[in-house]
Amino acid sequence: MRRLFRLLTIYAVFARYRLDELLPDHAASGIVKFFIRLHPAAWTASTQVHPWGRLRLALEQLGPVFIKFGQLLSTRHDLLPEEAIGDLANLQDNVPPFGEQAAFDIIEAELKGTTEALFGHLERTPLASASVAQVHAGSLKDGREIVVKVIRPGIETLVQRDLALLLTGARWLQKIVPETKRFHPVQVVTDYRHILLGELDLGQEAANGAQFRRNFADSPVLYVPEVHWNLSTNKVLTMERVYGVPVSDTQSMLAAGVSLEHLSELGVEIFFTQVFRDNFFHADMHPGNVMVSLKDPQNPQYLSLDCAIVGSLSKQERFLLARQLMALLDKDYEQIAILMVEAGWVPQSTRIHEFQNALRTVLEPVLERPLNEIEFGPILIRLFQTARRFEMQALPQFMLLEKTLIHVEGLGRQLYPELDIWEIGRPLLEQWLRDQIGPGAIMQTIKRNGPALIEQIPHIPKLAWDALQEMRKLSENQQKLLQQVEQGHLKQLRRDRIITLLGLIGLGAGLSWGFNPQWSLSWSEIPLGAWVISALGASLILTRLRSNPDD
Repeated sequence: MRRLFRLLTIYAVFARYRLDELLPDHAASGIVKFFIRLHPAAWTASTQVHPWGRLRLALEQLGPVFIKFGQLLSTRHDLLPEEAIGDLANLQDNVPPFGEQAAFDIIEAELKGTTEALFGHLERTPLASASVAQVHAGSLKDGREIVVKVIRPGIETLVQRDLALLLTGARWLQKIVPETKRFHPVQVVTDYRHILLGELDLGQEAANGAQFRRNFADSPVLYVPEVHWNLSTNKVLTMERVYGVPVSDTQSMLAAGVSLEHLSELGVEIFFTQVFRDNFFHADMHPGNVMVSLKDPQNPQYLSLDCAIVGSLSKQERFLLARQLMALLDKDYEQIAILMVEAGWVPQSTRIHEFQNALRTVLEPVLERPLNEIEFGPILIRLFQTARRFEMQALPQFMLLEKTLIHVEGLGRQLYPELDIWEIGRPLLEQWLRDQIGPGAIMQTIKRNGPALIEQIPHIPKLAWDALQEMRKLSENQQKLLQQVEQGHLKQLRRDRIITLLGLIGLGAGLSWGFNPQWSLSWSEIPLGAWVISALGASLILTRLRSNPDD
């Protein structure tokens, strides 16, 4: 019943904002349009605002799940037009805090103790509030400052319900409008489900933060707050409190004497380090999750917050990505096309020449500009949009990477508009590629696999004996099979010879009988028996020749 009520609510909101105008001109979608316009809310709806702007307003009204889904779609330049991206990027996640007592009840239930016993102090008024959780400031018994993040009560039920509706809608969309299959709506919702459920698990966020902290231990460029594990669960996360200014607050940083050019370069270096060195990158690096410490303005340090969404690539995927980026910088469109086909991103049947020309047509005008004027995010978007025409399969990890790169580049250019991302990135890429194929990489592989190999040494004699036994059995079986084949061949050969001999005897007997020199040569005088015997002999010979045409 609740799901039905929620579905009716969504229906009313769609009608109120006349979202039927966003549906494609398709025979099947005409039914959906009719039902939306049938709702009374559609009769008085205003259409002065652009349809994509109305979609943003509708998603904000439908709540956190739809807001975050719209935010995810705002990074999918391969699916939506630029005007839609612009509107959805402005989605606001402004949700009032839930009751203070409700937050304290959750904390005490999860940590199995009173807040007075667990903390030195904990503010009842939230420091910040969002759709999934809210944050309270406080301190530990020893005086260290902390923040406590608490999952909003009932959010799991709401998320699961709305996700189920989105998934059902995506499946129906594929059935009603088959042309939408190439955009993989079910896969998009499934990927979003994975991301959002990950945000609901504060234990996963804590583990991600701990991993980032290890990766950048004692780093002068990035600091990740410490997680207090004894005061954290899947619904409560207690972390060290850090102080800084939002990365978008350029005025405060300039006033403190921070070099924005240097700061933007550090951001790019951190991104490439996370992707290629650590294979563990922060996939939600919008301004709200990144701050800058002003303790030492001459050596600014990024502060990484909210590590709920992360991405990683396999070694093969990283190697492929690095080669593609290098080919892109070298304008080697044939190599880009070949790499995409080899990776399985586009079908093996793709014509390399056509794909190469399509890439050149789209990318050449952009890459002809000076490197410091090129925005790599839009290049990736153009690349994926072109590949989509060739039935490219969108990989979730690469979509996260694209989103992260766009955020990093956007932040960098906001700090320093003349930022040349490739002046910093290319040496890092080249060094990483050299490390993957050099002696050091070989030694690392030996070092990594050495213990496992040493462990197998005592088993080598037995493995060798088993292999020899298997080879002996295989040889015996092959010998038996060859003997059976040879015996069958000999039997067939004997049968063929007997048939041939009988055929020749029959043909010879018939001819000798029919053309006896004591008789006249008139055809009518040849006995019928001679004809029959000759025909039987000839048929046996022809049968033999047809069964063995090479003889």
